[in-house]
Amino acid sequence: MGFIKFIKEEMQVIRERDPAMHSNMEVFLYPSFKAIIYYRIAHKLYEGKHYFWARWVSQKGARKTGIEIHPGARIGKGLFIDHGNGVIIGETAIVGDNVTLYQGVTLGGTGKEHGKRHPTLCNNVMVSAGAKVLGSFTIGENSKIGAGSVVLEEVPPNSTVVGVPGRVVKRNNQSVPREDMNQIDLPNPVLEDIQRLQHNNEELQKRIKDLEEELSLLRRQ
Repeated sequence: MGFIKFIKEEMQVIRERDPAMHSNMEVFLYPSFKAIIYYRIAHKLYEGKHYFWARWVSQKGARKTGIEIHPGARIGKGLFIDHGNGVIIGETAIVGDNVTLYQGVTLGGTGKEHGKRHPTLCNNVMVSAGAKVLGSFTIGENSKIGAGSVVLEEVPPNSTVVGVPGRVVKRNNQSVPREDMNQIDLPNPVLEDIQRLQHNNEELQKRIKDLEEELSLLRRQ
């Protein structure tokens, strides 16, 4: 792809997804635009097995933009990183076409795997601010990850995921019944704490009621 064609495509992408852009010249000021240029250069070096220079270029880009994209990552067309500060994309991550990432997003690994250890994002995925997608699995096309979510397992296409750990709450734009929300494999500490508090509250209420009945009996005597 020629540089002029790349510029035009980036302008179109940013125009479509960022209403704050008022002129085509502003594209040159966008951290997303700069980060993608650094990535494309670093990725070419990486593919040529010039690993040191690939990392040198990518780290320079990270310092300039606040967006860290490993040169080994595979990124399709139309990636848009809104604001972008704190975004991290790992070495074996695969990002499809027309993906949108917001600030603070991490496409990372669990630290326990070898080989492919970062997620694959299919086409038209949106990952909201602060979300963490950790591990080697696939986020299906047209899916959305809610802000602050932590996703640790595969997401079907056309789904919406929220929470910590991330759970599918919509699929094909339909709400997912409660019984379909599989929480067996991944603990939900927030839910467990709430259930524990509810149980303790019920026990306390029962104990208070028993004491009040005992006190009432003593007064009658």
